[in-house]
Amino acid sequence: MNDNHTLKAALLIGLYAVIIGYTDNHVRVIANEIGLWQFHLMRTAMAAVALALAAPILGLRLRPVNARAVAARSAVHGVAMMCYFGALGFLPVPQVSAGLFTAPIFVLLISRFVYGAQIGPVRMIAVGLGFAGVLMILGPQVMNIGPAAAVPVLGGALYALGNIALREWCPQESATTMTAGFFAAMGVFGLIGMGLTAAFNMPFEAGYLLRGPAWPSGTALWWIAVQAVGSLVAVGLMVRGYQLTEPSRASIFEYVALPAAALWGWVLFGEAPLAREWLGMGLIWLAGLLIVLRGR
Repeated sequence: MNDNHTLKAALLIGLYAVIIGYTDNHVRVIANEIGLWQFHLMRTAMAAVALALAAPILGLRLRPVNARAVAARSAVHGVAMMCYFGALGFLPVPQVSAGLFTAPIFVLLISRFVYGAQIGPVRMIAVGLGFAGVLMILGPQVMNIGPAAAVPVLGGALYALGNIALREWCPQESATTMTAGFFAAMGVFGLIGMGLTAAFNMPFEAGYLLRGPAWPSGTALWWIAVQAVGSLVAVGLMVRGYQLTEPSRASIFEYVALPAAALWGWVLFGEAPLAREWLGMGLIWLAGLLIVLRGR
């Protein structure tokens, strides 16, 4: 588990990005009918059923070796996601996404100054190229910087810490265990959010972020199930990718999630990327290529 397999990690995280890009493009269908917190709770419930059915058939290990470490890492990642989703309530989507995509930068900083990892210039250049590509894809709205922008950046820092924790805190855990822990954390936050929106009797018109409980249609239930299974597989691939190589390498491959989502938007909904978005994608692919070639 501790051996470095950079190319394999790149393939796993790249496949994660392709799956997540597809499933996330259909969140717009779900968002028409239920709120964010209900979505997270229902997705976790469906993912739990899928894991319970698959574990004995595939021989997957769910029991943690160190339950406290798994819980801590799951909580860190869960809070990171809550920073991201919470910021969507008062910031433009591109700015929030850019904040979360600072994670590879924080991975470098935490790896170097907390854990003493040696970070070479190639990785630094790759992180810079990837982040520049992210900014180009997200567009000029990213530059509307204010004090509130600290929230998604905090999410990026916590997301980075959670990814480093996969190797530093939980080196003996299976990818299945860590994936289950992540979904459990998201389910808990979903339950809390649903409780609050119900307590304040938030109407349907409050929007995706603040909407109270609602009864979804069969179409929405289908896409929640697709999200549950797809993200379960995808997050498992991402976790395994981080277990195979150093976090400062693996985090750069996660930049691919953004162009993957953009390309799926083009294929599924005809939302063709702009010229600057194509250039941003090229920079992200170049960043990943640098790391793969350097890793080999």
